[in-house]
Order: sequence, then structure tokens, then C-alpha cells
Amino acid sequence: MEKEHEIKTVVPALRFPEFRKLKEWEVSSIGDSCQILNNKRKPISEAQRTKGPYPYYGASGIIDHINNYIFDEELLLIGEDGAKWGAYENSAFVATGKYWVNNHAHVLKPIQINIIVLRNYLIQLDLAKYITGAAPPKLTLGKLKEIEIPISKVPLEQQKIADCLSSLDDLIEATNHKIEALKEHKKGLMQRLFPKEGENVPELRFPEFQGTKGWNETVLGNVIDYENGKAHENDIDEDGKFIVVNSKFISTEGEIIKKTNSPYCLANKSDILMVLSDVPNGHAIAKCFFVDQSDKYTVNQRICRLRSKNVNSKLLFYLINRNPYFLSFDDGVKQTNLKKADVLECSLMIPTSPLEQQNIANTLSSIDKLIITTKEKIKTLKEHKKGLMQQLFPKI
Repeated sequence: MEKEHEIKTVVPALRFPEFRKLKEWEVSSIGDSCQILNNKRKPISEAQRTKGPYPYYGASGIIDHINNYIFDEELLLIGEDGAKWGAYENSAFVATGKYWVNNHAHVLKPIQINIIVLRNYLIQLDLAKYITGAAPPKLTLGKLKEIEIPISKVPLEQQKIADCLSSLDDLIEATNHKIEALKEHKKGLMQRLFPKEGENVPELRFPEFQGTKGWNETVLGNVIDYENGKAHENDIDEDGKFIVVNSKFISTEGEIIKKTNSPYCLANKSDILMVLSDVPNGHAIAKCFFVDQSDKYTVNQRICRLRSKNVNSKLLFYLINRNPYFLSFDDGVKQTNLKKADVLECSLMIPTSPLEQQNIANTLSSIDKLIITTKEKIKTLKEHKKGLMQQLFPKI
């Protein structure tokens, strides 16, 4: 007599009180717990797409909007090729409403498991062992079906987990909206705090300066000392004492860091470091970094170090960061390379009063600090969710 197939079971480290005495979760697979709808997806080349209201999904999410749709139900998509499958890299995402999916994303309709639970479980997995090939790497349909997933056989438990994680997602999204609102507020404020082109007085002025003399027109070269950064590529050391400020560091707002013990162009506190070179239509050209501490940063090549001579440095930072004058050098075709002469000739309007300069700098800095604090809150929420997921989902 053949032995019956034994069902593998697991238990999460953290379980809601009302479910702690219930039976263990069963280990299943994508192939056994989901209906795969890949046969319905269809690619459309960019040239053949007609713009419309319906999302057009690829391996990592929405890549366009078109005038037609294939699906009209809530489904789970996961990249087949050209995607990221590492732990917490958002490899899976839920599509809702009416939409189209191309052939770079698998289409899953969960049958035995809550779609939000499945999405979050897949997100926290490192799917590297299921990926085959290299040019490009691919999550084949066969490998997708093999992915093991733990399933609570109590629908209410699944729903509570989904609600718990969704509430955190909602809070993270709301906090992200707050950041965008703060950025828009700052942008609008800057438009009013700085004079419009052709004028020498801003629309919005602090009461004590209303009716006083207008701002002075000058060029950047008159108010700063300029120095080009030096090449550090051959002296990178992950245990280095100094942070190498390059275009990646500035464009990612300090998320991508290289270090060195060879500070060939050391920055002082209140220096402004600006990107001089970027790809066509890039978002790094003329992006600035305000140095918050001396003896901490060294300036790489293709970055310039600007040291204020007689103007509030923080105000100067706000005036030149991604200034339209610098952006005009980007023709959208070839790489943009700002020269020293280009930088020094940037025209500026500057308040004559040091106190007015300081007040404007302080006002904008306060918004920046609030944005930074809010970003830290998002990081904390994401870490909290990550830790929660590691306990709510059983290890197989």
C-alpha cells in the first residue's frame, strides 16, 4: 500500500491571538494555489500604441497608458524578465480596474490565498534561486509555479494579515503624499520669495524689508570661489574616512556612497558642491549638495566646489540648485558638460541685507528639515513593516 503524500505544515512566529490555537499553515505552491492567465496577455510595440486612459503594464509596473484593455479584475503581476526579484524589491504588484499586460509580466489569479497576502509574501522573498539565464535573467513559467508559499486555511486570518499590512501601506503612501505636498509648497514659496525675471523685488517679502531697496543683480563668479573636483576613482576604500561626493551621491541625495582615505579636494562646512556633467535630459546636471560638516566630504571630478565669499551660503544654494540657466545647456541630445566659465556667468538677484538673506535661507531650510524628518518616518515605517512580515509569514 502506497504511503499518502504528506502535507508540509508551518507556523508563523507571530499570530493574531484568536488564531493561535488553530491548525498550522499548509505549504503549497504558486502552481497549485493560483490560476495563471499568461495566455491572455499581449505585447504592443511603442509605435503601435494609441494613448488612452488604461494602464499598460510591463515587468515592473505601469509603463504607458493606452486606449484599450485586456483585463478588468484584480490580479497579481510578477515580472517574467527585466524585473527585480530580490527580497523587498517589489517584484510583485496588484493591478486593478481595466488594464493591459504585455508579455514581460506573469498574470496570477490567486484561488486559495488572499491577493494582498500573496503579494507581500512574494515581496519579502529572495527569488534568485528561481531565476534562470543571464541575457536577460528570467523567471520562467515553470519556475514561477514551483515557488513555495505558506497558506493559512482560515480565510479570516488571511484577511486580518492583509488588513494589517495594507494599513501600513496606506500610512506610507499618505506620508509620501505629505512629502510631495511639502515639495510643492517649497517650490511655490521660492517663486514668491525670489524676484521674477526682469524684476528686482520679490512678490513676497518679510515685513521688515517691505519698501526697502531692491535686490542687487550680479553673477555667480562675483560671490564665490570656484574649484573643480579631483579624480578619486583609483583610491576608493569602503572603510575610508571621507565620503566621495560624485554625481551619484548628489543625484540620489546621499543614498549611494563611496569612500576614500585620500581627500584630494576637501570640502568645508557651507560649501556648495554642484554636478557639472550629466546624460541628456538627466536629473543630475546642476544639482547641488550643501556641505553640513567640514572634514567629511571630498569632491570628485565633474563636480565643482563653490565657496561663498560675501553671500549667505544657504541662500546661494537655493538660488543655484538646478537653476534654469544651467538647465538650458541640456539640449536633450548629447551629454551636458558645464564649464567653469558657464558656471561663473550665471546671473543672480541677491538681497542687499544679510538679515533678509538669512531669513529666506532659514524659511526654506525649515521646510527641508520637515521633508527630511518625513522621509525618515517613511524609512521607519518600512522597517517596521519588514520586521512584521518576517514574523507574520512562516519560514518554509
